Amino acid sequence: MKNVLDRNQNKANEIRLLLQEKKVLMVNIISSPGAGKTTLLDKTIENLRNRYRIGVIEGDITTDRDAQRLKKHDIPIVVINTEGGCHLDSHSISKALPTFDLTNLDVLFVENVGNLVCPSHFDLGESFKLAVVSTTEGDDKPIKYPMLFREAKAIVLNKTDLIPYTNFNMKGFMNDLSKVNGKVPLFEVSCTQNTNMDHWYNWISQQINTR
Repeated sequence: MKNVLDRNQNKANEIRLLLQEKKVLMVNIISSPGAGKTTLLDKTIENLRNRYRIGVIEGDITTDRDAQRLKKHDIPIVVINTEGGCHLDSHSISKALPTFDLTNLDVLFVENVGNLVCPSHFDLGESFKLAVVSTTEGDDKPIKYPMLFREAKAIVLNKTDLIPYTNFNMKGFMNDLSKVNGKVPLFEVSCTQNTNMDHWYNWISQQINTR
């Protein structure tokens, strides 16, 4: 495992240097299956596409269904099927990057495989990790999966409109998050209802502008 991680880290460092040279922001989006990564991407691309040049790497075990959902935006998209693997790694990202014209790209979103554990351990050369969690998963994710929430530069709490229909405890969630990473920006949104999305759009725009 140490050898695997070392090889991955070496390639991730190469990718990070390349993206810094090209001034491309790369966001590694990590969540459980069904938390709303693709919907968040869909809404974000729709809002930002007239201001920024956007690319997407879609990671999934099989199929290209998530990529098909984003195809309508007419942006460059590369699908990586892991064929059973529970995460993307830096080597798969390195093979996908030549597909993009990096000199004409502002931001590259990577939708990682749905999993809160494995993707947290593998650096892709990203500018930062974005954690996406939904209220329907329960409120204990920060304390059960602390590595992701410690490393994430921001957290999106999705499906807030469903809180009345779940046992999600917002106070408990915030208390656990404060123990793991009390200073991380948190965006409480509903992607499907467009609730509080402007705060997220403004923040990600600032990150792109200062890349």
